Amino acid sequence: MNSYHILVVEDDKEILDGIGIYLKNQGYTVFKASNGIEGLELIQKEEIHLAIVDLMMPKMDGLTMTMRLREHYEFPVIMLTAKSEEIDKVTGLNIGADDYVTKPFTPMELLARVNSHLRRYCKYLNMSDQVEENVYVIGGLELNENTVQVSVDGNPVKMTPLEFKILALLMKYPGQVFSADEIYEKVWNERPVGTDTIMVHVRNIREKIEIDPKNPKYLKVVWGVGYKIEKQSSK
Repeated sequence: MNSYHILVVEDDKEILDGIGIYLKNQGYTVFKASNGIEGLELIQKEEIHLAIVDLMMPKMDGLTMTMRLREHYEFPVIMLTAKSEEIDKVTGLNIGADDYVTKPFTPMELLARVNSHLRRYCKYLNMSDQVEENVYVIGGLELNENTVQVSVDGNPVKMTPLEFKILALLMKYPGQVFSADEIYEKVWNERPVGTDTIMVHVRNIREKIEIDPKNPKYLKVVWGVGYKIEKQSSK
């Protein structure tokens, strides 16, 4: 039994109905839209826990829709893309999508991604109930797992659930270098696949927490090895 609400936005009716059937068979409540405008209208009316959004659609495409919904909502977004839309995949991750699935895909592949992202999102929402979680401070960077908030020099920074989990992992072990595979395993809780997404998420985090992202103070790349949060002096 799943109480999650999933929005599917796809202009191809056959694919839209097919995904809807697979998800309903898993017990999810499904809302369907054929373009980004309809999708955003449904998000305003219904409580949505995850969206599956096609990249290319009439009236409003998936990129524009994702960018708009990210202004107010933090639930996971999985983009559906064609192989030829490689560049737009990266753009999608940059503007707030959490993952992408390339057409043609198998129902089991999509369902695995959906289940994985919902598990993580549920944990993210429930973090404030976990009393044992802590507050981590590195210089002017503060991450609070009780309130699921990040601030830089006292100014709140808005993070997606995935960005928060990646940053939390790095901040718990300042100075320790994590490879993209290690980050994927620890944050996604599954074997690494498509770790190029890590690079995009790290870049997004850096844009949010660094005064000068090109000369980062906190989130450093160790070339050929991975990523780390730099230890800071207490001053």
